[in-house]
Amino acid sequence: MDQDKNQDEQYLQLLSIFHYVIGGIAGLFASIPLIHLTIGIFFLIVGSSSATDETVVFLPIGIIFILIASVIILFGWSFAICMIMAGRSLARRRRYTFCLIMAGISCLFVPLGTILGVFTIITLNKPSVKQIFGVEQSV
Repeated sequence: MDQDKNQDEQYLQLLSIFHYVIGGIAGLFASIPLIHLTIGIFFLIVGSSSATDETVVFLPIGIIFILIASVIILFGWSFAICMIMAGRSLARRRRYTFCLIMAGISCLFVPLGTILGVFTIITLNKPSVKQIFGVEQSV
């Protein structure tokens, strides 16, 4: 029984590390739209600098670029931060429900997040791991 607990501790430690890695990768990918945000800001500057018919077209295009890029960056960085928080929670053996929810959400981050999410869900549903987290088991 002690060997199973030690093995579960090792699994949780590995899952924690992989959550950090996936969080970093997600944050990196979420930074790609910074290019589009810069282009949108450039379009706004060009469109507002002169009021000719040709440059007025740049204003709505710049706004669209900025809005879409900002939303993608916001969601991507939020996901990355939550993945890192889930990794930290796994390392500390706290926030069982949050870790389980983030494992499900990480399945959307194909293919690495899917693999990590499935293994995390399997590990977190083991009775011995629930005991480590201090979660009461339902019958």
